[in-house]
Amino acid sequence: MSTMQEMINEAESSLLHTYNRYQVVFDHADGVTLYDTDGKAYLDFVSGIGVFALGYGNKEYNDALKAQIDKILHTSNYYYNEPAIQAAKLVTKYSGMDRVFFTNSGAEAVEGALKAARKYAYLKDGSTDHEIIALNHSFHGRTFGALSVTGKAQYREPFKPMIGNIKFAEINDLESVKAQITDKTCAIIMETVQGEGGIFPATEEFIKGVRALCDEKDILLIIDEIQCGMGRTGYYFAFQKFGIKPDILTVAKALGCGVPVGAFLMTEKVGQNSLKAGDHGTTYGGNPFVCAAICEVFRQFEEKKIPEHAGEVGAYLYEKLEEIKEAYPMITDHRGRGLMQGLVFDREVAPVINAALEKGLVLINAGANIIRFLPPLVIEKKDVDDMLVILKDALNSLQ
Repeated sequence: MSTMQEMINEAESSLLHTYNRYQVVFDHADGVTLYDTDGKAYLDFVSGIGVFALGYGNKEYNDALKAQIDKILHTSNYYYNEPAIQAAKLVTKYSGMDRVFFTNSGAEAVEGALKAARKYAYLKDGSTDHEIIALNHSFHGRTFGALSVTGKAQYREPFKPMIGNIKFAEINDLESVKAQITDKTCAIIMETVQGEGGIFPATEEFIKGVRALCDEKDILLIIDEIQCGMGRTGYYFAFQKFGIKPDILTVAKALGCGVPVGAFLMTEKVGQNSLKAGDHGTTYGGNPFVCAAICEVFRQFEEKKIPEHAGEVGAYLYEKLEEIKEAYPMITDHRGRGLMQGLVFDREVAPVINAALEKGLVLINAGANIIRFLPPLVIEKKDVDDMLVILKDALNSLQ
């Protein structure tokens, strides 16, 4: 039997080195605990980068997928399938949107959203020189369209030229958005809470201001909730806190709680005036297997009141992380909403994350100097307490 180090060495001999992976091989998991191949337990505050909202080993979820495997996995979108019909009904119901297209990932959801926005504008005036405004510090994905609207130059630079006519403004600075608007602007894309870019929540004033601008000028508002949606901030979708609605919405990650699935949704107005038959497609998107997962996720979210629980435990996590911030001068800021929070340090956080991993706590960064907290939404206050013990130990070991 191979040792963990032997498995890591084998992986490095064949996998493309696009990740600087942590030196651990996870083997199985239960609840909010991961186990490596040596049997060591780790408290998980990453949840597969915001994916495993329902935790690991969820029997009802697993049983739903096993039942679908025994029925049918895939048919293609040339035909209807019952799980996709039910999943579409649920995701539109809980988001308040009208139409949905299922994708395989968040990046693909963003690609579809951008295409829909440009097609909407094209049908209005027949022009192909429309502009899209994105925000600095944003992250929307690694494919060319998604990367083009990602507000970190270092991600885009090696892959230029990007798709054209993209401008950038600042989050929570409405004047900076106004300054970028022209008569060619067709869409504004933003995250309700920026994730990879550093855990920057949009303020109520900003998000309502952007919505009003879009209404005034017939610009489409694309809201990306791939990371901050699906219950993470205490609402099914984070924008719902502000009583507004986007024209196009992107979701993924916890939508399937482990299976690769995303979606972009739109209002009826955009749906009737953008993508038509032949404009967009996907082989695997919305197949019966992933849609069975979506259906079970929404069933449990409602039955177990997962968003409400995330809001309650998120408030407790916020209170405790505030105490940590006050106790350690190296921590300069704390921000976030619900179970999506970040601690900002005056130094790189890799040593803290590595020390925590050694002590049995899984954390990730959001930029070189921010520790991001994205636990499963089913964590309890006791799990927060257990996390804090290990985090303090890791911080103390580095002072």
